[in-house]
Amino acid sequence: MLDIPAQPSDQEGRHTAEFLRVKGLAERGAPTAQHSLGFMYASGQGVPQNFELAVAWYRMAASAGLELAQYNLGVMFQKGQGVAQDYGQAAYWYRRAAEQGYAPAQYNLGWLYAKGQGVPNDVQQALQWFSQAADQGEPGAQHNLGMMYETGKGVPQDFDAAAMWYRRAAEQGYARSQFSLALRSSGDAAVEWFRKAAEQGYAPAQFNLGLRYDKGQDVDQDSSRALLWYGRAAEQGHTSSQFNLALIYDSGHGLPRNEALALAWYRRAAEQGHAGAQDNLGVRYEHGQGVDCDPAQAAHWYRKAAEQGMPSAQYHLAQLYDAGTGVPNDPEQAVLWYRKAAEQGHLRAQFDLGLRYEGGVGVARDEAQALEWYRRAAHQDYAPAQYMVGSLLDRSDHGNPIEATDWFHKAADQGHALAQFELGLRHDCGKGIERDYEAAHFWYLCAARQGHARAQFNLGVMYSAGQGVQRDLVEAYGWLQRAGGAGVGAAAGYLKKIAVRMEPQLLAQAQGFV
Repeated sequence: MLDIPAQPSDQEGRHTAEFLRVKGLAERGAPTAQHSLGFMYASGQGVPQNFELAVAWYRMAASAGLELAQYNLGVMFQKGQGVAQDYGQAAYWYRRAAEQGYAPAQYNLGWLYAKGQGVPNDVQQALQWFSQAADQGEPGAQHNLGMMYETGKGVPQDFDAAAMWYRRAAEQGYARSQFSLALRSSGDAAVEWFRKAAEQGYAPAQFNLGLRYDKGQDVDQDSSRALLWYGRAAEQGHTSSQFNLALIYDSGHGLPRNEALALAWYRRAAEQGHAGAQDNLGVRYEHGQGVDCDPAQAAHWYRKAAEQGMPSAQYHLAQLYDAGTGVPNDPEQAVLWYRKAAEQGHLRAQFDLGLRYEGGVGVARDEAQALEWYRRAAHQDYAPAQYMVGSLLDRSDHGNPIEATDWFHKAADQGHALAQFELGLRHDCGKGIERDYEAAHFWYLCAARQGHARAQFNLGVMYSAGQGVQRDLVEAYGWLQRAGGAGVGAAAGYLKKIAVRMEPQLLAQAQGFV
């Protein structure tokens, strides 16, 4: 018997009286009362929750043929509540209810066939039961039918049929279908379906709605609304939302920057396995951003992201092995991780791998391999790699001076001082390109302004001789003075010769050249 409190509240009293009434009917063999009593025990309604007693009463009603009790008994077996989990028994009771036309049981039975749980994996059986439930308006079954038509699983692929079933479920408020329709829509329609699903708490829809506000896609850019929707999804454990929240707080885009919150969200996403968050957390530990500098922790997080195949983390881990920071110095391990990142197109990894093949660091020296990796980075318009391609081609026995010049030009156009100097030399000497002193002067000047000492020297010589430019001893003296200060020994001799040719006033002007 149920223990009744001495002074129950009105609500407790009503629940107790209802429980006793239902219990009496159930004990007299009324199946609907037996089911209701089972539900009371399952939900703790008017009586302490007791799954074992719920199963016992559900079983009595189910054995009498009550489809709702059969369904709920199936649920108890599927979840392992009050009984050992048993998908076979769940399927048995779902089938008893499904054959009486009970749509939720048809839907659940379809799922068991789709997953092969307690019954053989059978797409056609899944399709049959989903179809019966969907025709009765069961939204979950309608959604699953939509997925089957979309993927062509068990039926010929039919996007129109998929959209029809998604829409039928979506119009009943089924969030997953609303999300699916949003993904297949554009503009205002997409935003509206995302919003409907998001307002029901569906995390992927909340993330996508946040993303649209974040990027200003189909809506006005609004960082505060992005933060709202990312936050709702993030609190449900949606890792991409957690990561994007961290990015917003990290950058201060549209709101005050908050490094502590950025770090907290990076950590939450990282601990759930988000590779981008793990990589960013590694960066913070490596450089002491918001945390104490801890190279070992940096290596820990880089490795987690690297092992998921994230190229930037692979590159960062390679750098730690290169420097022996947080991990033992290991050039071979560095090359291994550089290669993994490089093979995914990571530009700096490709370049650094080229450097290692060229220098024989952590790998056998191989100029052909060096050239290959430099080329890959060069084709991504990385000026240092373009310069290195030109340099290797220039000194190779089988090199091509014209191609080398072309690569030097690409790098020089991006402001690479070494390439600018090389291009000046080639115009000066006519190597791989037509001799052109004016062009040589132009490229020497570009490199000299960036502090390239030999370019400064050559530029001074050209001004002194009036080669490619009008003779100007003041300019010549000034550039040679800079070159000498940077360690070009030959500059001193030229400076003496020029000084002899200059009037005192001009020499004083030149010596003031900075």
